[in-house]
Amino acid sequence: MTVYAEGSQMVTALVRLRAALQGAALPLGLPGADEQRAARDEMVDQLEDYVIPRIVTLEAPLLAVVGGSTGAGKSTLVNSLVGAVVTESGVLRPTTRSPVLVHNPADADWFGAERLLPDLERVSQPTHDPHSIQLVPMDVVPQGLAILDAPDIDSVEESNRHLAAQLLAAADLWLFVTSAARYADQVPWGFLRQAAERSAAVAIVLDRTPSDAVETVASHLARMLAARGLKDSPLFVVNEVALGDDGLLAPREVAEIRRWLTDLGGDAEARAAMVEQTLEGAVRSLTRRAHTVADGCVEQSQAAERLRASADAAYDDELRRLLEATADGTLLRGEVLVRWQEFVGTGELLRSLEAKVGRLRDRVVNALKGKPQQAERVSVAVESSLETLILEHAEAAAERAEASWESVAQGQELLSDVGEDLGRASRGLRRNAERAVRDWQQDVLQLVRNEGADKRSTARFLAYGVNGLGVSLMVVVFAGTAGLTGAEVGIAAGSALLGQKLLEAVFGDQALRSLAEQARRKLEVRIRALIDEERHRYLDLLASLGIDPEAADRVRNAARAVDDLRYAGVERSGSHSH
Repeated sequence: MTVYAEGSQMVTALVRLRAALQGAALPLGLPGADEQRAARDEMVDQLEDYVIPRIVTLEAPLLAVVGGSTGAGKSTLVNSLVGAVVTESGVLRPTTRSPVLVHNPADADWFGAERLLPDLERVSQPTHDPHSIQLVPMDVVPQGLAILDAPDIDSVEESNRHLAAQLLAAADLWLFVTSAARYADQVPWGFLRQAAERSAAVAIVLDRTPSDAVETVASHLARMLAARGLKDSPLFVVNEVALGDDGLLAPREVAEIRRWLTDLGGDAEARAAMVEQTLEGAVRSLTRRAHTVADGCVEQSQAAERLRASADAAYDDELRRLLEATADGTLLRGEVLVRWQEFVGTGELLRSLEAKVGRLRDRVVNALKGKPQQAERVSVAVESSLETLILEHAEAAAERAEASWESVAQGQELLSDVGEDLGRASRGLRRNAERAVRDWQQDVLQLVRNEGADKRSTARFLAYGVNGLGVSLMVVVFAGTAGLTGAEVGIAAGSALLGQKLLEAVFGDQALRSLAEQARRKLEVRIRALIDEERHRYLDLLASLGIDPEAADRVRNAARAVDDLRYAGVERSGSHSH
């Protein structure tokens, strides 16, 4: 048995494929995502329910799953084949009941929970629990073969339909039951197409066929099977006849099917070939379909990246504008300007701006003596203006990020699921901004203290005080560099120049440049942290989806590893046969 007979490597490769598929998150509502999710889930189920357990126990009995449409007569057929009522036919539709597995008593050990269909509980009595499987040992079933009666594939109950599909995916042989009235229905052919695609072993039972229609219907059905790649599938016809008192068909009506199954049960080589055919087809189909899931992962990753990039662009842009506004004199208006002018006695000072630097310094010293309260007012005005500026830009960034997400369906979907309004700044931002601005003001005062450590006893340092020098440094920072010249116009420039001259008087030109640069950097760090925290409301929402950019490669690599083992096995078996 080619590569499957030496199963350990293949099992390892398939377990890796299952893990890669399970890790393939496809949460965004992209075109085709529903189908990709369904395919991923089906593939994981098939690996767990059939492919991996089957390779581990190749010598286990062949499992024939009896499937088909509502009213096709599956249960009656199963009961008639084993000569006893082991499975109830549903008089009331839909019948929600557990699947029934009939096997030879000698094969009982093969059907433990860790083998076939591990998520179904084993029971020995009829039950309506669709999460259970009823095991029925019967001597009439040949050893090496088991028959499983599945729910209707077109049941109105979704759980029944899902279970039927799951059971058929776990079959070595599909015993597909249809009727003269229903054989052209679309749903059964959807399943039969899947069977053909993965080369599953299929036998068709045309049930409940009026004797005068046998030839017409059977030949039409045979042509349909041939056209869909199933020309080699055996086709059995069961006539429409009255059931016996026991609710069973007469033995002669099912004799041909029973004989075929008995022969199969007695021929270990034929069974092994059928298992291999179905297993090989299932694995081949899995590795091919895995690439569709990988494509879906790539699309998800790209869509998430577009959403991330658009949120980032909104926040990066507003962050840049905000930082510019803290350095271009914008803040030296309104309340800040009024308080600063009160503090430095501006009227007098501005008239003296053109005077010699030495005289200006002396006047400033005189003007500032005994004004600690006015320094505090400047500080409060700075705090308020800076907070307002931060809030305005954070609001603008949130609005722009939301608008960019609202322009695509996946963004709309994410925004509708989140519990807060991401189009506004967060509720906690005002409080966080207050704290950040106050902390920055403390940073500035500390810079002044450190720089003035050896100047604290000088008359000038005492005249201005730490707070006075601190607010002067803030004003210089808001005017951009400490390099404004007297030729620059505007009150803001004039105000900043005053602050600059005042600081130069105490610390000297070089030290002032260093102080202004450090204060500027510290402000930028705190502003960036605030804006990044706001930005993360969008980025964290994307992160919560669990989309992994590496997922597609993992799925493809895992599928290729399985294919490599398959091809190696085919080559080995080919060389052995020569």
